[in-house]
Amino acid sequence: MTESELTAEEREKELTSRLKAMEQQLERLTTHLGGEGKAGHVAGESKAPVRVSTPARDDDYPPDNIAGVSEDLLNWANRTSLLPRLATICFLLVFALVLRTITDSGMIDKLIGSGIGMCYAAILMFAGWYKFRENSPLAPIIAASGALLMSAIVVETHTHFNALPLVPAYLTLIATGIVMALISRQFNAFTPVSVGILGMCFAGAAIDYPHPFFPYLALVLFTANLLGYFASQLKRCTWLRWSALFVTIIMLQLWQAQIVAAVKQNSITPEMAISWFLPVIAVFAITYMSLALFGIVRRGSEKLSIYITSLPTINTLWAFSAASSVLGAQGGNIQLLGIIGILAAMCHFGAAIWLARRKLEGAPGSSAFTLGGGALLALALPAATGSFALSLPVISAVAIFMAIMSRSWGSGHLRLTTYLFHLYSSVALAVVLSGSSPAALDVINILPAGLLAFIILYQYLWCRWCPPTEDYAFFGRFDPHDRSAVMLLLAGLLSGFFMMRSAIYQTMHMINASLPPDAFGCAQSVLVNSAAIVLIVLAYLRHDKEIRNVAIFVTVVGGIKVFAYDLLGSHGLPLVFSVFSFGVAAAIESVVLGKWTTNKPV
Repeated sequence: MTESELTAEEREKELTSRLKAMEQQLERLTTHLGGEGKAGHVAGESKAPVRVSTPARDDDYPPDNIAGVSEDLLNWANRTSLLPRLATICFLLVFALVLRTITDSGMIDKLIGSGIGMCYAAILMFAGWYKFRENSPLAPIIAASGALLMSAIVVETHTHFNALPLVPAYLTLIATGIVMALISRQFNAFTPVSVGILGMCFAGAAIDYPHPFFPYLALVLFTANLLGYFASQLKRCTWLRWSALFVTIIMLQLWQAQIVAAVKQNSITPEMAISWFLPVIAVFAITYMSLALFGIVRRGSEKLSIYITSLPTINTLWAFSAASSVLGAQGGNIQLLGIIGILAAMCHFGAAIWLARRKLEGAPGSSAFTLGGGALLALALPAATGSFALSLPVISAVAIFMAIMSRSWGSGHLRLTTYLFHLYSSVALAVVLSGSSPAALDVINILPAGLLAFIILYQYLWCRWCPPTEDYAFFGRFDPHDRSAVMLLLAGLLSGFFMMRSAIYQTMHMINASLPPDAFGCAQSVLVNSAAIVLIVLAYLRHDKEIRNVAIFVTVVGGIKVFAYDLLGSHGLPLVFSVFSFGVAAAIESVVLGKWTTNKPV
């Protein structure tokens, strides 16, 4: 062969190999796209040399972010049927606007026009139900449009046209919400029940605002709360419970404010329905408590939602405060209300014990009802007894009992809840007994402050004797060494300080009633510095770092009291004792901290 023939043969082989490579590449590409049979067909017909271009790589062209975003938007719009739904809303709205225009022009009676509009809204709701059966993407839009249109027509017909009586208006809203909830329940849909409940709440609140007939409005809100609770079983519908709860509290608080203002101004009218207020509050309080209990039981050992765990506390605080405000404005029997509140708190504690006896891990729900009962007890005890300070040791006594029970129930949340009880009691005592008024320094305050200090400090020791186990949810995850119990030590010291403060004042008053006022202030500084000395010595003997740190904190407080207050406002022997006590505390603390590393636990 000549050199030219050899070259032609080599070129033919090279072309053949390239064709085979292209066929293989094309086959792989079509297989990736799901067309394996079609790729074989194309490969069989490619006997003649054809020009096949390889797929362009990503780096062959400059990136086009705008095009990518636009493609994503188009894909999302197609996936959600955005344009058909928008078109449907427009077409449905056109008929409603035409009907409104005809009614406003006087061509038809306003009552007849409203009736036609309500029939049209009802038809849309049932058309949405039918479309749900056909799995149409337009079903949620049609049903929601019907519910919104019904709510708007009811509000406008009653408020602006005065053509729809009050009772049918509220009943229509209730029926709309129920129908939407049934549609969502049947088809497991999110939109109908959401629009139905929100329409009930806001349309009911808008009728005759700000002076609606509250008993009828309460019926609408009661239904909305029930529907919102059962709608929470659907996905993405849990927030409906919060919406119904907030609207209910806001509207009933408005009712309360109007009653209180009318009683003060002596301008009570029958439309305010004052006699209905307390029964309505009682019904809602019992309903919320029942919903919380039912929700805990239904969830079993599963994790509880924030709504369920916080509902007992929100319910008790709001209901008792509203009832006491109205009853106090009317001059009613607050003591009787306090006794009823104590009985209701006992019911909460009983529910907590019953929930714990189910023998589920962690006693789910017991801490929620314990906190709700404690909150109610904090409000009801002062109302029943007439003494705020004397009620605080009772709350702490309940807390230490529940803390002991929490160990047998294995509930870390309940144990933490008892800490909150003690913190509230000590801070409330400090607020009540602060100042230099005779009531704050009365000798009778020594008893509740001393009891409170004893109970809280005992629970602190109990917490160190009985540390939480690893299976406690909160402590095992966030606080395995129970460092939060140091709050009990601080709370006990605070209560003890106010006990000794009252005792010192009474003693000084008995010795010499004409002592200067700064003597009592400097005596308090001596008390704080003495407590720091006792704590640092106790920490040294027990080699307890926690008590040591608390002693340092108390010393800092004593130093601030001495140098920021006593030096600027006191003089004479009281100031000498104040500065001397801090010097002794600082010296002893310096010696103890210097020997701390060589000290061994006793």
